[in-house]
Formats: sequence, structure tokens, C-alpha cells
Amino acid sequence: MALLGQAALAMWWDLTPALRPEFEDWHSHEHFPERLRVPGFLRASRWASSTGGEGFFVMYELAEYETLTSAPYRERLNNPTPWSTKMMPHHRNMVRSQCRVLESYGGGVSGSLLTMRFSPLPNQLEQTRAKIADVLRSLPDKIGLTSGHLLQTETPQIAETTEQKIRGGDAAADWIIVAGGYDAAALEALRDGPLSADSLNVGGARYDSFQLRYSKMAAE
Repeated sequence: MALLGQAALAMWWDLTPALRPEFEDWHSHEHFPERLRVPGFLRASRWASSTGGEGFFVMYELAEYETLTSAPYRERLNNPTPWSTKMMPHHRNMVRSQCRVLESYGGGVSGSLLTMRFSPLPNQLEQTRAKIADVLRSLPDKIGLTSGHLLQTETPQIAETTEQKIRGGDAAADWIIVAGGYDAAALEALRDGPLSADSLNVGGARYDSFQLRYSKMAAE
């Protein structure tokens, strides 16, 4: 089973540890349910840094790319709740990538996650995608691993939303690999192995490791 839809919203940010209890309360009990009521939002998952850092990674799986510009979603983005208005200024170093799913193998929600943000060489886009697809296709069958997905950011041409203004603007990644598994060591081995920047011949690679905190589906 691959990702649930044809698009995804992938986000990274840092959060001061003192705010984490309230943040996770808000994110689990208000924000996830709110987002999952938007038509086209299929599953939401939140991970925290596995190294004890301040980083979080959140991914929403979407039925189709057009969900990102739908009227119900834009209505929520421009009318944040009082609790959201309180919490969002604390999302530091926000990277928010609105993506098309290019490749997706395996599935489910794993306990451990490795994300890789990078840029392919401009004249090697198709070659890079094919090379990555070969690697990701094999991951679900390897010991300790369960899935591998390739996302490409395509930012919709819509006006800056109220939520973005509260956060002070968002950065975006270019291409993204998300690899999941039940063995953190197996995921870490991908950094210097088949998913290394040298192996894939890509630039600007950044890797982050996470552990699952919460996942919820729209049907739940």
C-alpha cells in the first residue's frame, strides 16, 4: 500500500521544549481533526526528532493536488482558531512544502522516519527520478524498512494566507524523500548508502530522523 493520495503537505519546524505539552495537545485534539474535516485530507501524521532535538515533521496525505487550493481548505487557512493563532507563532524555521507524489512504495505509518530534502541537478531531472525510484521500490522488502516515497514541491499560486502571515512566512523544500521503517538503525544506514547525496548525484541534501508521535485518518 502506497501513500493514500496523489498529493501531500510536508512540513518541518522547531518548537521550544517548554511549549511541547500544549502544542501536542492542540495539534492532536484540535488541529488534526480540523484539517481532516477538509474534503480531500485523508491522513495526518506527526513525528518528533529522534535525537532529542526541537524538530517536528508533519505530513498530510491528500486525495489530489487540487485539495491544496480548494475553497474549504483556504477557508481554514484564512480563519485560524484562537488556539491556532496562539500556537503558530511558535513554529520556528518553518518549511512547508505542498507536493505532488512522484513515487510511492510500501505504506502504512511506521514508528521511525527519515526525511531527505534536496535538489536534483537541473539537466538530470528524469535520470534522478528514475534512480530514486529504483532505490525506493526496494525499500519495503528490506529488513527494518517499510516504505519509501518521493515528493516534489509545486507551490500553488494563491495569495499568502492568514496562517502564513501569523508565522511570518514559510520556506519550502524542492524534492523530498520520506523513508519509513520499524528499525531506526536501518533508516540511518540509508544516509551513507543508497540515499546518500553522492549516490543519487543531488545537491543541498539535508537529512532528519524522527519518531512517530501521533497519526489519524479522516475516517477515524
